[in-house]
Amino acid sequence: MGFRALVLTTTGAKTGAERTTPVGYFPDEDGSWLIVASANGAAGNPGWYYNIGAHPDKVRAEVDGRTVAVAPQQLRGPEREAAWKRITAAAPRFAQYQKKTDRELPIIRLTPQY
Repeated sequence: MGFRALVLTTTGAKTGAERTTPVGYFPDEDGSWLIVASANGAAGNPGWYYNIGAHPDKVRAEVDGRTVAVAPQQLRGPEREAAWKRITAAAPRFAQYQKKTDRELPIIRLTPQY
């Protein structure tokens, strides 16, 4: 599919309940992981995006059978553009998702907190 998947664990923005979601990721240059809140090009962001915003200190990622706490950061400006180019080169379907919606697809960097 052009990318790997991780299991993202967040805390619900409204419910406070723990949520797990498989999400495609792209390795970043510094050992972190990039995820895109694409929702397949839907008009709105996926629920996990809002959960991260509401509880950024309660985000975990399971990658290669190992679960770690992560520090999420939304990329903006030139940093986002550079990441977007790498992502769409690896998985061109994300460019199609962007064409389906008016919103800019958020890119989140997940930095492992070992």
